[in-house]
Amino acid sequence: MKVIKFGGSSVATSSSLKKVFSIIENEKDSIFVVVSALGGITDILQKFLNSKGKNSTDFLKQIEERHLEVIHGLSKIENQSPLLSFLKQQLNELETILEAVSTIDEITKKTISTVLSFGEILSSKLIYEILKERGNDISYVDSRKIIFTKYHNDNEIVDEEKTGIAVSNNLDLIETKIILMPGFIATDCNSEISNLGRGGSDYTASIIANYTNSKVLEIWTDVSGVFSANPKIVKNSRPIESLSYKEAMELSFFGAKVLYFPSLQPLIEKNIPAYIKNTFDPNAIGTCISNSTKSEKENTVKGISHIENISLINFEGSGMVGVPGFSKRFFEALSQKGVNVIMITQASSEFSICIAVNESDANTAKNLIDKEFEYEISQNKINECQIENSLSNIAIVGDNMKSKKGVSGKLFSTLGNNNINIRAIAQGASERNISIIIDEKDNIKALNSLHEAFFENNCKNVHLFITGVGNVGSNLIKQIFDQKKSLEENLRLKLKVMGLSNSKKMILSDTEIDLNDWKSKLDSSDLSSNNDQFLNFSINQNLRNSIFIDNTANADVAINYNNFLKNGIGVVTCNKIACSDNLEKYLELKSLSRNHNSPFLYETNVGAALPIINTLNNLTNSGDRITKIEAILSGTLNFIFNNFNKENSFYEVVNKAVDLGYTEPDPKIDLCGIDVSRKILILARESGKKMEFSDVQNEMFLPKESIESNSKEEFLKSLKDNNDHFNQILNKAIEKRSRLKYVACLENGEASVGLKAVKEDHPFYNIEGSDNITVFHTDRYKDSPLIVKGAGAGGEFTASGVFADIIKASEK
Repeated sequence: MKVIKFGGSSVATSSSLKKVFSIIENEKDSIFVVVSALGGITDILQKFLNSKGKNSTDFLKQIEERHLEVIHGLSKIENQSPLLSFLKQQLNELETILEAVSTIDEITKKTISTVLSFGEILSSKLIYEILKERGNDISYVDSRKIIFTKYHNDNEIVDEEKTGIAVSNNLDLIETKIILMPGFIATDCNSEISNLGRGGSDYTASIIANYTNSKVLEIWTDVSGVFSANPKIVKNSRPIESLSYKEAMELSFFGAKVLYFPSLQPLIEKNIPAYIKNTFDPNAIGTCISNSTKSEKENTVKGISHIENISLINFEGSGMVGVPGFSKRFFEALSQKGVNVIMITQASSEFSICIAVNESDANTAKNLIDKEFEYEISQNKINECQIENSLSNIAIVGDNMKSKKGVSGKLFSTLGNNNINIRAIAQGASERNISIIIDEKDNIKALNSLHEAFFENNCKNVHLFITGVGNVGSNLIKQIFDQKKSLEENLRLKLKVMGLSNSKKMILSDTEIDLNDWKSKLDSSDLSSNNDQFLNFSINQNLRNSIFIDNTANADVAINYNNFLKNGIGVVTCNKIACSDNLEKYLELKSLSRNHNSPFLYETNVGAALPIINTLNNLTNSGDRITKIEAILSGTLNFIFNNFNKENSFYEVVNKAVDLGYTEPDPKIDLCGIDVSRKILILARESGKKMEFSDVQNEMFLPKESIESNSKEEFLKSLKDNNDHFNQILNKAIEKRSRLKYVACLENGEASVGLKAVKEDHPFYNIEGSDNITVFHTDRYKDSPLIVKGAGAGGEFTASGVFADIIKASEK
């Protein structure tokens, strides 16, 4: 015989019941069918009870309509009369009970059991009669006549002896192919109606499978098995093909609601496999739960489960150390009121005991413990209990975790890399389960991060929030779009843009933004650009592997870097303002990056896509000492002075550089040496020098009128008006057979920038176009300096450098 159980979602409507009937009628062997109440009916009945009979008319109408839909949808009109009469009789009986509850304003345990039983009684009788009407060879058994309970240690449990005899006496004489009965309900030792609690229909089916020595139990629901994580939270979760009994019990205890863990015990006794199947996709493999050992090819971690609304209670004090009996008294106090302890940790010093309980039990638990240790607390030997609320318990489960090294390390590093703090940890000696307590607000991020680490070997999702979509930003978005497939295939990275903003508008999305038409989406957005709102959205989304990208030159954007970093969001930027701000701010950002495992990358601050900062870091990190840095750090200025000659006026060349996007939005920043000063300052700081911007010596070559201009237009006009000034500088260089180069230098702890006339034997003489060059003189490279040279300006190059930093940050 096979036992088949259908849950509430499977028997919710006439449409779903047609699928149930198809499954039942396609069975070739004899089957025992256990059914739950129609989906949602038990919740309605519970609301009845919570309201103590108030608004009973509305509740009764809801129940009636749900069952009428099944009758009218599945039974022939000529056969509906007895079903309608049965429904009316049951509703009248329920109404009488509710009126009595409303009158006396009191609810007893018997009343609760009686009211909640109506769901299963109604569904099972209607399903039985309709299956019979369809010509099936079927019998009906009232579970109240074969499932009995008794009290043991103040807990109601199944009376195995009485139930076994009743099952044998009632079922042995039935010869029909199909036997159908309601789940959940039973009879207690006082011959009154009772129930088997949450998941009671699963338990009913498991008991029947045990006593009838069935070959298999099938539990049909609305999902294709037990999933590797909650599919409502982790979209990439997938069904687990096989689980051991112990793995399944661990997962179900920690929140895998597709299975009620006490229902496994009767199956274990007889080694009966259970299959979790999908009523709406009957051909799906589902999950097999059995005693068989798992394949070596399967994941070491089988699943990730969680319980929400958890509180931690911390009990500590020096008076506990070395004193026997504290733990005994502690847990006995909790047992008096039936407080269930979900997790326990205790320091080896015996200085503290920490437990996790349901949030609803936290205050009760604290009061019980404080009362039990009232004397010790009054003597200051023990502290009063401390409660921490709004937490979640996450567990990773797998039988073979103990034989696999690095599982705990991967768990902790994954959470640490996503700035998720662990409040408590517990691991049993079996090493089948590692449980952690975290802040509830980090639930979604933690579950998705862990699932990605343990199950999703194909791709790592990285969530991007991009500010600045001008020359650099638009090139970056194009590069991300063009490289999307390649990144997924070769680096297993899936970059998802979740936020975009420019100076006027922004897009904030809960789902990945389609980069195919991002410009039109941004132009048509109703959201005005707001740096603080953009920041808060990025933080509140609390997504794993999040990176903020700043493609602007805006100080108001840079001021928020610290808030991104301290919330676990990496920062990638070509904006030099933050790293060239006051030294204290720079050091704070570096510290936040280290302390919160948040990448802070700014390679494009110096040399666009050239690996100048990375090269410098490699030198210093390997113990080399920088003695001197000489550099052309402005591709813009190099382009300008390489093209400034007698045929092209200084104004014309600068204007062309602006049109090509080589300059900062305000070209005066480049030509006043501010941009280069920032760059050499950053290199000085990266090499270990504690230097401020004011320490950089800046030798100006612009006329006073240009320096004092107040707008871009005014500045460009001043260049045109001072043509003779620039020609004079050019002519002097030509006379010396030299070329004009804007040079930055760091030597003997001093940094300087300025326009130099370099002769043809100088390494900078032949630097063409908008190229940059940086020459590192070090203790190791004293005879032949290390040179980094290449294109150092342009939106495409800078964007590629930002892109490289994004990939680097993603791989951390």
